[in-house]
Amino acid sequence: MNKNILNTGVQDFILKNIDTDIMSVILKKPPFSEISAQELAQQIETKKKCKNKLPLWYKTPNIYYPSRLNFEQSSSETTAKYKSKIIHGKSLLDLTGGFGIDSYFFSKKVDHITYNEVDKELATITDHNLKVLGVKNYTTFNNDAITFLQKNNQYFDWIYLDPSRRDYKKNKVFRLEDCQPDITQNLELIFNRTNYVLLKTSPLLDITLGLKSLTFVKEIHIVAINNEVKELLWVLEKGFKATAVIKTINYGKANKKEVFNFKISDEKNVTSKFAPPQNFLFEPNAAILKSGGFKIIGEKLGLTKISQHTHLYSNDELIDFPGRSFKIEQITKYSKKNVKELQITKANVTTRNFPLSVAQLRQKFKIADGGSLFLFFYKNIDNQHQILICSKI
Repeated sequence: MNKNILNTGVQDFILKNIDTDIMSVILKKPPFSEISAQELAQQIETKKKCKNKLPLWYKTPNIYYPSRLNFEQSSSETTAKYKSKIIHGKSLLDLTGGFGIDSYFFSKKVDHITYNEVDKELATITDHNLKVLGVKNYTTFNNDAITFLQKNNQYFDWIYLDPSRRDYKKNKVFRLEDCQPDITQNLELIFNRTNYVLLKTSPLLDITLGLKSLTFVKEIHIVAINNEVKELLWVLEKGFKATAVIKTINYGKANKKEVFNFKISDEKNVTSKFAPPQNFLFEPNAAILKSGGFKIIGEKLGLTKISQHTHLYSNDELIDFPGRSFKIEQITKYSKKNVKELQITKANVTTRNFPLSVAQLRQKFKIADGGSLFLFFYKNIDNQHQILICSKI
């Protein structure tokens, strides 16, 4: 950590050049003798990325920014605030502390945070930033996560882990066994130090595989922002043996929240009701699609599914639905002739259980992206390819 970066003149330069092309900063001779062009570029590039993801960090003076790689895996303020609502108690160990976003918000909920990070440079940066942000109820450690647990006998109300999703060659990984630390090999040690674990994994991790690799899974939280899954969270409670609950939330525009929760056992025991599309079409948000709750959502909301592997739902009446809702204007059989007769040159195209991709359909029928119409190409309950022409509600 180069403390010269915190000088007033340097901070002013970073702010004034926040929209400057990074390559031009790197190629020019640095204006400060004790700071390299690469260091300046790193501060500018990462600070700029914080504007939407971490607005508190962005607007707070004298924040020191880590490398792009360290920043990539950090939580956003939205997801960190969500996680802070899960935990309770007096003490929490953030075992893989990283940039400290989660530690900051956890510090608002518990009496004391123990922040641990294996990367000494990153630990120093986060320690500085937490002080700048006014956090006082924390202690910083610089250790390998498993080594810390082996050397420290302290009991914590919660342990939070966000294992690194990079292997030793810096390639991206998502399987629990490939992350660092490998939590699957150290669960016994972890539960010797706590009864509650909050684990953040890659959004790409298959939930079924995660359940096979972990024990005592009480809750699975799927957090999406603007219909993109950002975090997959696992709550483990020592000794828990009942059925896990899946909790999904999608943060939309204007702070709109779409919430849908269910027990895994309920999804297994429900039978979907199938019927041809009715007046309204409903498409689940990304968090629900990730959850695999394809039968339970229809059961809970009184909807019919338009076919087994086409995750679209329908109803005669409009309901409040956690996802996109459409008015069905027309249904037609898929054929080259029928598509041409529609004379649609611009539309939003979606495929569900259909042999052609969106790109292939656009190219084949010369349909530009956008407009007010929505076309759903899908396979119905009779395995026929059809098109729904819809308007968004």
